[in-house]
Amino acid sequence: MSLELEALPATVVLRDALLGLAPADVFITEQLRLRAPKKTDYLQEKLALQDLARQMADHPADVLPHLVDLAIEICGGTSGGISLYEENPSPGVFRWHYLRGNLQKFTGETTPRDFSPCGVTLDLRTPVLAEHPERYYSWLAEAGIALPECLLVPLYVGGEHPLGTLWIVSPSKGHFDSGHARIMTELAGFAGIALSMVSTEERLQQALVQQETLTKEMGYRVENLFAIIGGMIRVSARASATPQQMSDILSGRLLALAAAHALVRRTFDYNGMASQGADLHEIVSTILQPHDGAGVRFKIEGPPIRLGDHTTNGFALALHELATNAAKYGALKTDTGSIQVCWQSKNDCIVLTWQERGGPAIGVGPTKHGFGSVLLKNTVVGQLGGTLSYDWQSTGVLVTISVPVENLLA
Repeated sequence: MSLELEALPATVVLRDALLGLAPADVFITEQLRLRAPKKTDYLQEKLALQDLARQMADHPADVLPHLVDLAIEICGGTSGGISLYEENPSPGVFRWHYLRGNLQKFTGETTPRDFSPCGVTLDLRTPVLAEHPERYYSWLAEAGIALPECLLVPLYVGGEHPLGTLWIVSPSKGHFDSGHARIMTELAGFAGIALSMVSTEERLQQALVQQETLTKEMGYRVENLFAIIGGMIRVSARASATPQQMSDILSGRLLALAAAHALVRRTFDYNGMASQGADLHEIVSTILQPHDGAGVRFKIEGPPIRLGDHTTNGFALALHELATNAAKYGALKTDTGSIQVCWQSKNDCIVLTWQERGGPAIGVGPTKHGFGSVLLKNTVVGQLGGTLSYDWQSTGVLVTISVPVENLLA
C-alpha cells in the first residue's frame, strides 16, 4: 500500500466538515505534501517488513506491539501506540494499547470515537497529521498530554474491518514529512494483511473444531436413535392388538421422531451453526411428541416465547437430550411415567423446569457424566449463555434451565 500524496489536499474540505469547530491549525495534514522526505533508507524499510513477516509467522499475537516499535524507530518518534476501536456501545471508543515512551502510563485508557484524532483518521481512511491537538481535545489537556506533532494512520484488517489507528508522536513541530506518512501507511497495510491472515486461520481452526464436535455428536445421536426406536417398538407392541395397529402406531411415532430430529438438525457454515427460529411451545411439543402416543404423558405450560435461530437450535438440542435420557433411564422408560415442562420469566431470564414423575426410583444422581451430559451442559451454558441445575428427587429428576432474555433472539 502506498500513500497518494497528490490526493491529500482534497481531504482538507472533508476534514473541515469532520472537525467542526477545531482550529484550522490543529490538523495540518496538507503539510505532509509540502515537506520533502528525508533520505529514504530502503534497506531499513525492507528489513522492517521482513521483521513483521517473521513476527506474524512465529508470534502473531505480538504483531501490533512490534508494529509500534518499528514505526517509532523508523520515524524517529518519542512515543506512540495503537488505539483499538471498540464499536459497542455505539458510537464506540478507542482504547490505547502497546504504548511506548512517556505515554505508557495511559495504557488501557479510552478516548471518544467521535471526538478524537483517531476518529478523524478512520473517517478519512488516510494518514492525518495533528499539531498540538490538546488545544482542541480537552481530554488530552486534562490528562496533561502535550503532542508537538502526532502522525496517525488507519488500521484495517483485510482492508475492510476498522481495527483502529497507529500513531506516533514527534519530539518537535515540523518533524514528520511525506516519507514518514508513506512508510507508516505501508507498515499499517502490511500489518492489516497479517492480522487478516491470522483471523482467517483462527476461523478455520474453529470450523475444524466445530466439525469434529458435529461428527462426534452425530455418532452419539445415531446410537440414541436406535435405543429410542427400540423402546418405541416395545411400547407399540404392548399397546397394539393386531400387526396393522402396531404398524399404524409405530409409523406415527417414527414420523414424529423424524420431525423432532429435523428441528435439532444443525446446518454448518463457515461462521458457525445456524437453524430456523421457532416458538418455545412449538419446540417442546415437537420434541416430546414421539414419546407420547396417548397424548397424556406430558404437561406443557408457559407464555409465548419467540426464539431466534441460534437459540431455537440450542433449546431443541437441550430438550431432545432430556427426552432421550428420560426414555433410556427416567420417566419415559415406563408406561406410567409423565413429565411436566413449564417456563416463566423471572429476573430477566426465562426459567424452564423439566420435572419427571413415575419412572424408575432414583437413589442418588449419577457419579459419572457421559457425552450426553457434557453435550447438554455445553449447549445450555456455552451456546445459550444460561445455567443448568439438577435436583435428583426420589420420584424423578427436576432439571432447571435458566437463559437470559437478552439471549433469546440470538
